[in-house]
Amino acid sequence: MTTRTLRRWFVVHKWTSLICTLFLLIVCVTGLPMLFSEQIFDTFVGDDDPPYEVLPPGTPNASLDVIVGKAGALWPGQIITQVSPDDDEPAVLVSMAPSWQALKDDENYPDRHSGHWIKFDARTAKVLEQSRPATAPKEPRTWTGIILGTCTRLHMNLFAGLPGALFMGAMGGVFVASLVSGVALYGRFMKRLPFGSVRRDRAVRLTWLDLHNLLGAATLVWALVVGFTGLVNELQTPLFGLWRVTDVRQILRPYASLPVPSQDHLSSVQAAFDTAARAAPGNEVTGLSFPGSPFGSPVHYVLWTRGATPLRAHLFTPVLVDARTGDLTGAYPMPWYLRFLEISRPLHFGDYGGMPLRILWALLDVVVIGVLVSGLVLWAGKRKIATDARLRALGYDPDEADELPALAEATR
Repeated sequence: MTTRTLRRWFVVHKWTSLICTLFLLIVCVTGLPMLFSEQIFDTFVGDDDPPYEVLPPGTPNASLDVIVGKAGALWPGQIITQVSPDDDEPAVLVSMAPSWQALKDDENYPDRHSGHWIKFDARTAKVLEQSRPATAPKEPRTWTGIILGTCTRLHMNLFAGLPGALFMGAMGGVFVASLVSGVALYGRFMKRLPFGSVRRDRAVRLTWLDLHNLLGAATLVWALVVGFTGLVNELQTPLFGLWRVTDVRQILRPYASLPVPSQDHLSSVQAAFDTAARAAPGNEVTGLSFPGSPFGSPVHYVLWTRGATPLRAHLFTPVLVDARTGDLTGAYPMPWYLRFLEISRPLHFGDYGGMPLRILWALLDVVVIGVLVSGLVLWAGKRKIATDARLRALGYDPDEADELPALAEATR
């Protein structure tokens, strides 16, 4: 590698690292509680649901039509928007609202929320819990919820919505560039030193540099994976938007002008679940949206199915069932870019391997924080002279030499 090339790598690494360091620190710090959000919430908030009835093993679930009918009887005049079986408990969540228009109007009023939900025991169809309707006083938020919510919004978009998400995605790209340039520099640095060397008998600054390089090399693969998947995850809104204006619009075009039928005259919800299960064999049905949803069809139940294995559990296939007749319209696997997005999301947060992998992710996160802090220390203590001037002070002419000395010696 020539002097000119290595100098360019040095400049790229320095500036890409400086540009993204503050935002990476925010991401790393807020990511730690997000890794264990379920455990934190269960510990400090707990579950206030009434205990489930003890029933004989193998007791079948109640029909979803019975549950939907009870929800409608509890709130006459309101519509049902979604039906979602719980993944971990024998429960079904029914979401309701005054109307679809009320939910649409809520978008213009961040402090207003017209929707509410009812939680049923899936086996007995008894009500377990309800959220308060929009007209009742707001439920007080817990400190745990406030802290976790703040961490999530900072991590994802810095409280700036889509522009903030795209900005954080750009920072993820800059971070990947800093890692690649760091590899190019570290390869030359290791040419004269054993791997993992930390020279404690030299200047303190040199020790910091060795630690920075060692920790960076040790977490390189993980940092590349998390940085790249973080970039992809920040693109979820435009990617789903692309899917809606291309594939989804084409599928729903024949039905776009049809009126939304009254929910009193819709076909069986339970039958729609059964139809979707047959249309996507090997998948489990995770939820159903009623006709009229802004992101659905005016005349279809939209059912979401996902793979039943850990590897395929994040790959979703939507199924359309005509809510007027109960007939299957079709199953539509997501395009490749959304499948890639769904696979990268659990990899970013360490969701594939349960608690052991989350603990490993947390440890590596702490190490990366150390890399960022050590990089800031090195930059803050650096003498404010040009890189070439530092090289000349060591007796090397950057304009004539074919190679640079070890990076550690050049930045003492």
